[in-house]
Amino acid sequence: MTAVADQPPAGPSEAARLWADHRQQAFALAYRMLGSVSDAEDVLQEAYLRLERTDVAGIDEPGAWLSRIVSRLCLDHLRSARVRRERYVGPWLPEPLIGAADPGDTVELAESLSTAFLIVLERLSPAQRVAFILHDVFGEDYASIARALGRTEVACRLLVARGRAATRDGRPRREEDPRLGHAVATAFQAACIDGDTGRLLELLAPDVVVRADGGGLVSSARRPIHGADRAVRLLRGIFRKRGLPSAAAAVNGAPGLVITGVDGRPAWVMSVTVDAGRVAALHVVTNPQKLAHLANVPFAVTPHAPA
Repeated sequence: MTAVADQPPAGPSEAARLWADHRQQAFALAYRMLGSVSDAEDVLQEAYLRLERTDVAGIDEPGAWLSRIVSRLCLDHLRSARVRRERYVGPWLPEPLIGAADPGDTVELAESLSTAFLIVLERLSPAQRVAFILHDVFGEDYASIARALGRTEVACRLLVARGRAATRDGRPRREEDPRLGHAVATAFQAACIDGDTGRLLELLAPDVVVRADGGGLVSSARRPIHGADRAVRLLRGIFRKRGLPSAAAAVNGAPGLVITGVDGRPAWVMSVTVDAGRVAALHVVTNPQKLAHLANVPFAVTPHAPA
């Protein structure tokens, strides 16, 4: 996956060497907790500053130590973000990442990167979200989670259980045949690039949902769009106004599409969710603030290969 968090300048210090070994994991944790590249980068910067001020020789398990620091910082961010999310104009979607999931990731870690999964996490309280991600996604034990959150193990077990209950109905189902799901998504990508709206209608589930996030900064549907016919009409309007997608790309580890503006920068990024052999959900981000980090990301002109 494309690295999106800048590594602090490497130097002779032990802190810099330790950071180089664990930065990618720290970003993976922060992004899933926050759903924001910019906020995750802020957390990583603060985590590195704390690392520099710490006697590294006294840290027995650097990965666990950084996980605790990042988790606490994310918890603070999530608490302050709740008020901002309540005032957000239209549907909120996570800032998209361009690139396929790391082949070495576990199934849980790969699935937790998806746009659909990150949306479901919005149902959780900050503490539930942190505990749930640490345990069910990153496999942390309850003792480690208790140290990170400053709570008892019993309290952390309850947080994780409530997190599971709150997300159970909304979590995307795992495709029984991942290759079939990829084939459907790839066909949808091709139909969008070709402007073949008839083919789009064939590939969309009758109850498909389209969520668009413009953040009130650009014109965008402020409520989810339901149904294949309405989804196709929406896509037709987008393609007439913005042009056909200029590139197929993996978005948050899943097939997606990108439309670039006249300056060559992404102006529209969509991820595709497939369920039972049909496109079940489309997530479109047009909020320029959420696309700023993609300005220098190279886009593939063909869909990513199936796993």
